[in-house]
Parts: sequence; structure tokens; C-alpha cells
Amino acid sequence: MVELIESMGSLFYMLIAALLLVVMVLIYFLASLFSLWLQALFSKADVGIFQLLGMRLRKVNPRMIVESRILSVKAGIPVETNLLEAHHLSGGNVLRVVQAVIAANKANINLSFEDSAAIDLAGRNVLEAVQMSVNPKVITTPKVSGVALDGIQLQAVTRITVRASIRKLVGGAGEETVIARVGEGIVSSIGSAKTHKEVLENPNMISRKVLASGLDAGTAFEILSIDIADVDVGHNIGAILETDRAEADKKIAQAKAEERRAMAAAAEQEMKAKVVEMQAKVVEAEVQVPLAMAEALKSGHLGVMDYYNMQNVKADTQMRAQISGVPEGDSKLK
Repeated sequence: MVELIESMGSLFYMLIAALLLVVMVLIYFLASLFSLWLQALFSKADVGIFQLLGMRLRKVNPRMIVESRILSVKAGIPVETNLLEAHHLSGGNVLRVVQAVIAANKANINLSFEDSAAIDLAGRNVLEAVQMSVNPKVITTPKVSGVALDGIQLQAVTRITVRASIRKLVGGAGEETVIARVGEGIVSSIGSAKTHKEVLENPNMISRKVLASGLDAGTAFEILSIDIADVDVGHNIGAILETDRAEADKKIAQAKAEERRAMAAAAEQEMKAKVVEMQAKVVEAEVQVPLAMAEALKSGHLGVMDYYNMQNVKADTQMRAQISGVPEGDSKLK
């Protein structure tokens, strides 16, 4: 019986020790959060001490939540602590979202905390967007080149004044899309001008045409104005194209002439080969002449006097050819 009482006593002391340890840990946490609770209390932010303890257990930064809550209360737009915690646990920037809601409220822009949190979670800087909707941003485009109908190249630099559209931030295209669309509109406007002088005399025609095209559709911005900052005259693209075309035609003509020259040279060589062939046939025929004459003399068809007369004619022909300067070979062909 005594042993039972002793064992129960030791168990009681262990429970008391464990309870004291828990109380000490709780007091430590409460003491570390006391300053935040006191700050929230005097700021009328209504954040309980056990709420702060729960934030610490959920691995939420209590100081950031309390500061955001105090900021919203002082601005007259109180945001529930649970909403702040949920946005933080979702990976959002709580303080920036609260600041964006306050800035939008001061600028008479309808923006709730839920919409601001959704924009922040979508990867947009909601505070910067609110500031841009109040203070429009000027985007300077790079130099864009276009060619008028007379073939003269013009290079234009524009400044786009845009204002952020809060409702189109989620899913809307960014600055790159706006710059690309404006560049496309500039090229189209310059290309539709009859002469480059028309654009130089009235650069506003570019901005009017581009602005009337509704280039901000599907983007996160609203284009307020498009101003032409600079217009420069570039190269004479029409003349360059004509020069390149003439050079190409020249090369084609040279190739065709070279082809005809090669064909003529081949024909010349072919005719020379035929001349040599005919000369060979003449020599072959001349070889047959003495044989024919011998056969004629033998058969009595040709007399001796006829033969001498023929030799005289031949000698006279050779003499006349030498006097006239005609080569002997040519005289034989004739």
C-alpha cells in the first residue's frame, strides 16, 4: 500500500513538472509576442494574443501580419487577419497588397483586397500598377524603320503614354506587346504614305493612325497618347532595289553572252574539223588522179598531147596564183 502511494506521488510530481514546463514554454512564447499584442491593442487592430500564438505555430510572421493589419485599420480599410494570413500562406506579399488597396482607395479606384491579392498572386506588382494608373508611364520605343511608297526609308522614334488597367492586369499582355504593336502600326502608317515628304511634313499622321487602331486591346494598359519624338530619313530603298535588279539583269546577260560565245567557239572548232576532213578527202582524191590518168593513157582514152596540154594549163594556173598572191592550197580548192 505504501509503495502504491509512493508510486502515485512520483507520478504526480512528474505531471506537475511537465505542466510547469508547458506553462514556461507558453509564457516564453506569450512574452515574445506581448509587444506585438500590445502594439495591436493600442492601435485598435484587434489581434488577440492567442491569434499571434497561432500564427507562430503556423509559421506565419506575426510582425508582418500585425503591421499590415494596423496599416489597414489606420487607413480606414480594415482587413481581416485571416485574409492576411491566407494570402501570406499562398506565397503573396501581404504588405504590398495592403499598400495597393490603400493607394487605390485614396485615388478613388475601386480595388478590393481580394482583387488585389489575386493580382499579386498572378505575378503582377499590384502596387506599381495602382501607381501607374494614377501617374501614367511613358514608354520610349526603339527606332522603327518603314518605307514609303516612293521607296524612301524613314526611321521613327515614338513615346507611348500608358496607364495601367487594374481590371485587365490578370491575363493582360505587358509592355513588350504594346511596343511591338505600336512598331507594327508605325511601319504600316509609313508604308501607306505616298511620299516620305508627306510623313515629314505631318508626323502626327502616324500617331493618329496608330492610336485609332485600338492597339491596347488584350493588354494590361490603356494607351493615352502616342507622340512622335523623332523622324529620320534613311536609305533610298527603291533605288537600292533597282540597282540590285539591274546588277542581277547584268549578270544574267553576261551569263547568256558567255553561253553564246562558248557555243560559237564550239561551232568554230567543229567547222575547222570539217575543213580538215574535207582537205583529207581532197588529198585522197588527188591520189586517185595519177592512177586515173595512167589508166586513161593505157586504155587510149587520153593522148600524150592532151596530157602535156593539161600540164601546161596546170602550170599556167599555178603561175597566175603566185602572181595574184593566192596560196597554192586555196588555188587547188578553187
